[in-house]
Amino acid sequence: MSDLTRLGVVLTDRGSKYAVSGAPVQSREEVDTVLATLKSDRGYAKATHNTWAAMLPTGALKADDGESGAAMVILRMMERAGLTDHVIVVTRWYGGKKLGGDRFRRVQDATRAYLDHLGIAS
Repeated sequence: MSDLTRLGVVLTDRGSKYAVSGAPVQSREEVDTVLATLKSDRGYAKATHNTWAAMLPTGALKADDGESGAAMVILRMMERAGLTDHVIVVTRWYGGKKLGGDRFRRVQDATRAYLDHLGIAS
């Protein structure tokens, strides 16, 4: 999918690395295509979590991929920014230390970097 934008690693925290990616989408099938394209890169396929949220014409979808509660953070930020017809994926490679509540701040930071890339105020 040529519309997939990968910003790569945008921040690190205690060994964990966070990357953010996204693409315009109109359906769950397109979300699945974006995820498959992202995971065709071995680095992303081996990531600890690929958490995502999407705002589609039919409503919102999200998946935590084991990072409980993180997709809701992405979804809320997309809603506040008014970003629709899009999927945002925050990828985390676990660095060996638990981040507690800070993990949500890192998901926010990664999502903000993507919204900034699009020129959307978050």
